[in-house]
Amino acid sequence: MRHLYFLLPGTRKRYACGGLFAEIKTLKLAQKLCSAEVVTYEQREPETLFLDDLLQRPDLENSIFVISWGFHVPKLAKRLRGQNLVYHAHSSGYGFSLPSDVPIITVSRNSLGYWGQHHANGLLFYLPNHIDESFTNRQVPRDIDVLVQVRKSSEYLLNTLVPALKPHGNVVCLEGFVDDLSELFNRSKVYLYDSAEYWALSRVSEGFGLPPMEAMACGCQVFSSVNGALADYFDPGFNGQKIGVYSTAYDVERILAALATPTPKIMSPADLQPYREESLIPRLAVILAELNQFFDHRANHPGDIPGLTPPRLTRLYLQRVIAKIRQKLG
Repeated sequence: MRHLYFLLPGTRKRYACGGLFAEIKTLKLAQKLCSAEVVTYEQREPETLFLDDLLQRPDLENSIFVISWGFHVPKLAKRLRGQNLVYHAHSSGYGFSLPSDVPIITVSRNSLGYWGQHHANGLLFYLPNHIDESFTNRQVPRDIDVLVQVRKSSEYLLNTLVPALKPHGNVVCLEGFVDDLSELFNRSKVYLYDSAEYWALSRVSEGFGLPPMEAMACGCQVFSSVNGALADYFDPGFNGQKIGVYSTAYDVERILAALATPTPKIMSPADLQPYREESLIPRLAVILAELNQFFDHRANHPGDIPGLTPPRLTRLYLQRVIAKIRQKLG
């Protein structure tokens, strides 16, 4: 089994975000199966490998580089050309393409479908993000009626819906980084998440949508947008409710009804099982074995399957049009 290097720009506060934490969780899962470590490439950090130094080593054919930071992928892929490279895809829609000898592991089926179209002759896998056991219903009193994280929230949610809800209960808006979200989710009755506007402005997709799933794992009812990968698991009317529907009054009416409901609509333990460690480890073991087999094959065989490049698609389209014309004339 090849050694894995997970490339991150850095791991300190400057880079703290859901994507960073999800990637580190994947690294920890991988370490249960093989040797793996973090490599930074933007800032040097104590006791952590730096990419410039690592690339001076002579024995890298026995390693796999895992890249994930969307906007940095094209530059890193070019720099690491010739190495055993894997893209761990969170969000989709960045607009770049990758050579067919770069396998892609997606964290959502939404991204899997995207890359199935845009990386048609490449190796693809699906490995959802890890929801660790800290995100569970602790059966404690819930003193927060409505919880909102300001980051990624829509203008409507913050400026219209939240003010409309405040007269009806304890509404808490999180402005900054929180060390333990699981504690807050366990204290909250309803969690509001509306990221469609944020990702539309960013021009990429919601890659997974960790907070709504983590909230449901803690027994908290969720009102959420259903954009991008949220549609993988968020099922309006069954494990949560769609937010931003028709009118503010309609949203308020449904949220207040949820606050009064003793049996919340959430994901069940069975629904969450595919995202727990005991389900992810066997899946990752299969993926790593196939990656090693692929890189063994690539070392001795050139690729010969044509990709769906714009020039080739244009040629195929013209061939189809000409064939239809000949059929009509024939």
